Amino acid sequence: MNVSYVRGGFVTLAVAATLTVAGCGGGGAAPKTDKPVATTSSAPPTSDASHQPEAVEEATEPLAVSKGQDGFELAISSAERDAGGFLTVKGTLKNTAEKGRAVPDAVRGDETEVLKHGTSLGGATLVDGLAKKRYYVLRDTDGRPLATTGLSIVSAGKSVDVFMQFPAPPASTTEVSFQLPTFEPATLKLS
Repeated sequence: MNVSYVRGGFVTLAVAATLTVAGCGGGGAAPKTDKPVATTSSAPPTSDASHQPEAVEEATEPLAVSKGQDGFELAISSAERDAGGFLTVKGTLKNTAEKGRAVPDAVRGDETEVLKHGTSLGGATLVDGLAKKRYYVLRDTDGRPLATTGLSIVSAGKSVDVFMQFPAPPASTTEVSFQLPTFEPATLKLS
């Protein structure tokens, strides 16, 4: 009796395995039908990918370009307000000269607290001409500017990504003058 039970168990297992394999075989047919669909659905991402470079090209258009001394050029790529009441300005500082140059110390401004933290863009300001207000780069509790720090020599033709954070002007202010020592002023449109 035990032997027939075991044999019955084997038969049951064999039948179950056969049904499982048959079930998998039926499931295998479905992906074959899905393959053409997947191939078709992969075509739109290719066309979407062709649209992505256009978006990248738009994003690379700077809001403003300011020329500085010794061949430096600051291309400002964004000036964005955030919900916390800050305005972050981002861009690229490029050395357009034919040899490496040190970033001028003057760009850090002349405030004692900022000076002791090395070369930075802590001297940047925003001027709201209509409201007659000037906004300075924010500082942390140790006096460090909330801006790119540790700037030194930039090789010829190379650039460095930079940022500066300011208190945000009121929402009614749509345009400010960006000023950085040794650089030309630049007008920034705020959204």
